[in-house]
Amino acid sequence: MADAIHGLSPRKDGPLIKVHCAALAASLLESELFGHEKGAFTGASARKRGRFELANEGTLFLDEIGEIDQNIQIKLLRVLQERKFERVGGEETIETDVRIVAATNKDLKAEIEKGNFREDLYFRLNVVNIHVPPLRERKDDLPLLITAFLKEFAQENGKKINGINDRARSCLYAYNWPGNVRELRNCMESAVVMSQGSLITEDDLPPTVRDGARDGDFIRIPLGCTMEEAEAIIIRETISAQKGNKTKAAEILGIGRKTLHRKLPPGAGWAEEEIDGNDGAGNVGR
Repeated sequence: MADAIHGLSPRKDGPLIKVHCAALAASLLESELFGHEKGAFTGASARKRGRFELANEGTLFLDEIGEIDQNIQIKLLRVLQERKFERVGGEETIETDVRIVAATNKDLKAEIEKGNFREDLYFRLNVVNIHVPPLRERKDDLPLLITAFLKEFAQENGKKINGINDRARSCLYAYNWPGNVRELRNCMESAVVMSQGSLITEDDLPPTVRDGARDGDFIRIPLGCTMEEAEAIIIRETISAQKGNKTKAAEILGIGRKTLHRKLPPGAGWAEEEIDGNDGAGNVGR
């Protein structure tokens, strides 16, 4: 997201500087952000420019912003308000012009109530809020992500991979991806390394993904039911999984909305107007 924001902004020709706030101790993070002068502390053998200087006229991405301590929060607030700071151990005031993009997986409002995060900094940062849902809630992204990762790792490992088979695809869609896109990326890299053919199979996937998929959301069809009954179960469960969105259910099933309507179980209670996106009063919906 930070890459996309920077790349599509008027600052795209400027630098994009990234800092993982959780990876550094408070003393190191201060130096990393604001720089330091020679002799400012033990080991400071030369002047170092901080990320705010390096990101001037560009974008500074602060990942895991919820992990920084109170002292750094105060200094960060000053930079955001005044666009000025001093290097650690220095007296020269430096001006900077940066766009700040900050990310966190914490509930910052809850952190404010606990006294861990400054409310004034929160409101200063929270000008435009972009909520990125977890991968399990946006599985429509899976085809593009899988294709991109397969291409990347096939080239990296000198393999010719044409795609994934149906069973492997079912596993990837059924799994809930607690590690989000990073986990999917690692999964695809592992699958490419383990693959012995041109298609990724279920056996190529990491055991955690295979086993997790088996425990995921599946449609259970009783033995002995007819094909018509099985089809009705699949349609009903797919619509339910999509929270009543028939258009989306039809896309997942690979059929048109009219076909979906025709195949709906008798007495299911879904009116034709709902399928066609018209509520009967002339109002068009999803």
